[in-house]
Amino acid sequence: MAYEVKGEILGFVNTKQVDINGIDELFSTMIDSHNEGISFTLVNPYILREYSFDIPMETKNLLNINSNSKISVYNILLIQKPLEKSTINFLAPIIINHDNNTLAQIVLEPKQNPDYGMAESIESFRKEK
Repeated sequence: MAYEVKGEILGFVNTKQVDINGIDELFSTMIDSHNEGISFTLVNPYILREYSFDIPMETKNLLNINSNSKISVYNILLIQKPLEKSTINFLAPIIINHDNNTLAQIVLEPKQNPDYGMAESIESFRKEK
């Protein structure tokens, strides 16, 4: 599904439209619709941990989010070798409004969100057996 990027994805100011495709309940891909060389692996944070924050009013207005909006939240995964060393940025979530196919990235204030890191290892979320 194609989504219009409102604002910018950090470091990718020219990315204005992306396609997001689910891989499984945890992973998805986000690819620049006009440059397939720019792609991101996304994770559903709610599969891994308790994750909550307030969406800034500016972002709600930008994406036309209201109390009835169907939204999703993803975080970018930086792939490493081995895969278990890959890291997740919980301080810069991607917010998607499915009602109008728009998305934006926000940056959370670390002092207000001390439980979330910018580069948390995915292996730290491995479930105990």
